[in-house]
Amino acid sequence: MLILDQLLVSEEIFEKKFVCNLSKCKGECCIAGDSGAPVKNEEIKQLEAEFENYRPYLTENGIKRIEKNGFTSYDLEDRVHKTMLLEEGPCAFINYDKKGVAHCGIEKAFLEGKSSFRKPISCHLYPIRESGIGELTAVNYEEWDICSDACALGEELQVPVYKFLRDPIERAYGAETYLAMDAYYLSKKS
Repeated sequence: MLILDQLLVSEEIFEKKFVCNLSKCKGECCIAGDSGAPVKNEEIKQLEAEFENYRPYLTENGIKRIEKNGFTSYDLEDRVHKTMLLEEGPCAFINYDKKGVAHCGIEKAFLEGKSSFRKPISCHLYPIRESGIGELTAVNYEEWDICSDACALGEELQVPVYKFLRDPIERAYGAETYLAMDAYYLSKKS
């Protein structure tokens, strides 16, 4: 395990290989599951403030669900806010492209320069999941069978999880943390 300031980084972040393969999975991580993605308190304010900017990138069902029930739901078991889901299960913030691939409407608006909020960091970091351990944050790899194509592509291309997630790691923890992870990985290889 790598310890960086307040982070406990699992070895799996360096050992496992991963590259999203949307052409195979069709964005299933935004569709499957029994609860939404974790949302930090400060992100709830951003979701609310930017709603009109990313609203055109959502489905009508998503817009109705958010307007009726809010941007998040509170998960009593995990004691955290999570993205609102549609009644039939998928995240309320998704939309589909012409090929039927699910994409984050919030991120689409961000990438087109319409919103300053990219998406919740837990979504951006996936398949990394954070959990609190006292004053520390554990950073772990979450294995989910729907990502088997991403694992296969990562193995084929030999891309460790942390390298695939450079942008969100830098967003969440800073460029210095990513560089420290990279130095650690390279030291283990030599």
